[in-house]
Amino acid sequence: MSIIKNLPFEWLVGLRYTRAGKRSGRNSFISFISAISMLGIGLGVAALIVVLSVYNGFQKEVTERMVSVLGHVEMYDLRGGGLRDWTATAKEAFKNPEVQGVAPFVETQAMLVHGSDKLRPAIVRGILPKAEATVSSVSKQFKQGSFDALQPGAFNIVLGVGLAKALDVEVGGKVAMALAQNGKDMMGSGSPSMRYFTVAGIFEAGHNEFDSGLAYVHIGDGMELLHLELPFALRLRVADVQRAPDVARELKRTMPGELLVRDWSQQNANWFAAVQTQKNMMFIILTLIIAVAAFNLVATLVMTVTDKQADIAILRTLGAAPRSVMFIFMVQGALVGVIGTALGVAGGVLLAMNVDVIVPAIERMLGMKFLAKDIYFISAVPSDLRWHDVAVISATAVALAFVATLYPSWRAARVKPADALRYE
Repeated sequence: MSIIKNLPFEWLVGLRYTRAGKRSGRNSFISFISAISMLGIGLGVAALIVVLSVYNGFQKEVTERMVSVLGHVEMYDLRGGGLRDWTATAKEAFKNPEVQGVAPFVETQAMLVHGSDKLRPAIVRGILPKAEATVSSVSKQFKQGSFDALQPGAFNIVLGVGLAKALDVEVGGKVAMALAQNGKDMMGSGSPSMRYFTVAGIFEAGHNEFDSGLAYVHIGDGMELLHLELPFALRLRVADVQRAPDVARELKRTMPGELLVRDWSQQNANWFAAVQTQKNMMFIILTLIIAVAAFNLVATLVMTVTDKQADIAILRTLGAAPRSVMFIFMVQGALVGVIGTALGVAGGVLLAMNVDVIVPAIERMLGMKFLAKDIYFISAVPSDLRWHDVAVISATAVALAFVATLYPSWRAARVKPADALRYE
């Protein structure tokens, strides 16, 4: 209490006006509008924190599942025809301390056929099983079988769980792979060639695009199908996935030869740009909720200034400067904004940290799923609370509340004591 008593009188009067409002019907109405403004700011802040946390969680979850299959960095020989000596290139790449794994691969698009009526397009990737385990997490995501079954000349194939379901095939079953004679996809020129493969494993990466459209074969079988003598490219795994762009630039600068080096963010640039654009638009849209509450604060302060004209006149006659009167109402409005923001941050952080509990409870109550696994990349609503976002949202809300106090405070400072006290 002693700290409050030692505050400048502008703070004391502003705090009193914020707490007041129970003595008359008009003051009660003003307090009610002020409370609505406070709750509106809090609701906007909480909604913004939760929505951005869900966007961050969605981006993080999908990114992790993407890089678990794609790898962090890819290298291609710009001269064409594949990598001349991929083992030497791999050794050179390992000189970078960030590189933890390197694996060669070939890749093509094909049509997989099972029975007389089951056919699905797929990306078929030829790999070296032991090397692949060092650059991706697919080897840990098998539901049946493993990469060890991919042996050169055995013509075995590993399918994503969604692809196996669509083809209605299980481990041990046969699928036919159809690809154009030129080794491209089914839209290439020439009649397609067919080769039968035995399903040796089924994996589930947790990413619908890969689970329903990706298959693995041994790199030797893949090169034979595509009439290649060399692997297409190398895939690399780095220690920190977030540093993959920096590592890619370093490798581009230090690796010998004419190489195209690209990281995981470049491989999916359109998707990440779309998510970032949606996140920015959602920030702008939900900030409008806070802006509306701030406009309510303008109305509240204007009514307060009108109601307190006699008090303002008395303060002026006692020697208070116009800027002091202005500061009183700025304190009142800013307090409403700060308290509303604090309530919103508390509620938003609490909700964002418990989305994994709240959303399933709502889904059970409504008997529905918000994210269907066969439509969206993921089936659960993720959340990744970032304190930087919380700080930006809080600063934006407080700034809007402060801006809302400027006009009413300026109007209070222009009250003339003689006119205000004429009819008192």
